[in-house]
Amino acid sequence: MPLALLALAIGAFGIGTTEFVIMGLLPEVASDYGVSIPTAGFLVTGYALGVMFGAPLMTVLGTKIPRKRMLMLLMGLFIVGNLLSAVAPAFSVMLIGRVVASLAHGAFFGIGSVVAADLVAPHKKAGAIAMMFTGLTVANVVGVPLGTLIGQSAGWRVTFAVVAALGVVGLAGVAKLVPDVPKPEGVRLRHELAAFTNVQVLLAMAMTVLGFGGVFAAITYIAPMMTHVAGFADGSVTWLLVLFGLGMVGGNLVGGKFADRALMPMLYVSLGALAVVLALFTLTAHDKIASAVTVFLIGALGFATVPPLQKRVLDHAHGAPTLASAVNIGAFNLGNALSAWLGGVVIAAGLGYTAPNWVGAVLAAAALLLAVLSSALERRQSAARAEAEAVPVAGERRAAAVHH
Repeated sequence: MPLALLALAIGAFGIGTTEFVIMGLLPEVASDYGVSIPTAGFLVTGYALGVMFGAPLMTVLGTKIPRKRMLMLLMGLFIVGNLLSAVAPAFSVMLIGRVVASLAHGAFFGIGSVVAADLVAPHKKAGAIAMMFTGLTVANVVGVPLGTLIGQSAGWRVTFAVVAALGVVGLAGVAKLVPDVPKPEGVRLRHELAAFTNVQVLLAMAMTVLGFGGVFAAITYIAPMMTHVAGFADGSVTWLLVLFGLGMVGGNLVGGKFADRALMPMLYVSLGALAVVLALFTLTAHDKIASAVTVFLIGALGFATVPPLQKRVLDHAHGAPTLASAVNIGAFNLGNALSAWLGGVVIAAGLGYTAPNWVGAVLAAAALLLAVLSSALERRQSAARAEAEAVPVAGERRAAAVHH
C-alpha cells in the first residue's frame, strides 16, 4: 500500500479522536463552563450536524481545487477548530470551534476515499479505503481513551491542543506524501449532483444510514446497559469501549479485504450477522463475559460494512464520485443521530436499557433487505442491457444471411 495512505490514516486518526473524545470529557467541560450535562451534549450534536451539512458544502466549495490542496485546507480547518475549542473562553465559542472542526470531517473522508482508491489497482480499492479508515477505528482504541485520560488529569483543554497537534502531523503528511492528482477533466458540479439520480447510489447511502444506525442504537447506551444490566462497575465502560474499538479495527480491515473479492456477499454476511448479534444482545447483556464478546462483535460487524458501502458509492458514482462519497460520510452521522434518538425513545417508553438493541437489530435487518433489493435491481439492469445489446447483433446477422 502506498505511503500516502498513511498520511490519510493519520488525518483520520485525529478526526476520529476529536469526534468521540468529547463524550468522555462532558462532565469536565460542563463543570468548567457552569452548564448542565445536557447542554454540554450540544457539543456532540453540533459536531454531528456539522458533519452532515459540512460534507456536501465543503465538497462543493472544493470542486475547483485539486484534491491534494483541498485535503490540506480541510486539515487546516480541523486544526483551527480544535485550537479554538482548546482556548475557548465561553461555551458558545467552544461550540463554534466544534462546528468548525466538524466541517472538515465529511469532506476529508469523502475526498480521501476517492484519493485512496485512485492510488491503487482496481482490485485493491476497497482495501485502500479500509486502510484510510483504519485511522478512524484506531482512534477509538488509542486516541479516545488516551485523550480522555489526558483531559481528566491535565485538563480537557490540553486534550484539544494535542488533537490540534495531531492535525498538524496529518497536514504535513498529506503535503509530503500524497501525490498531486490532477482533477478529472470536464467534471463539473452538475456531474457530481447527477450521481444522486442513480438509484444504486441512493440505496447504498440508505444502507449506510440503517446499517451503522444499528450499531449506534446499542453502543450509544452501552454505559447504562453494562452497569445496570450486566453488572459492570462504572470504570469498566472505558475498556468495553476499547474492546468495541478493537472490533472496529478488525472488522474494517476484513471488510476491505473481502469487499475487493465479493462486495455484495460481504454486505449480506456482515449486515445479516449484525442483525442477529444485536437481537441476541438483549439476552447476552445480562452476562458479563457474553456481553463483552457481543460488544466486540458489534464493532467488528458494523465496521465490516464501511469499506464495501463506501466503495459501492464510488463505483456507482463513477466519473464524479467526490460529492457522493462525502455525503455518504454524512450518512454515517445521520445513522448515529437517528438511532441514538430511537434508542432514547424506547428507553423513555419504559422498555428497559436493552430495548435499543431491538431497534438496532431492526435497522440492520432493514439495511440487509435494501442490499438484497439493490443487488436484484442491478441484475435486472444488467440483463436489460445485455438484451438491448443482443437485438442489434441479431439484426445484423439476419441482414448478413439475407445478403448472402
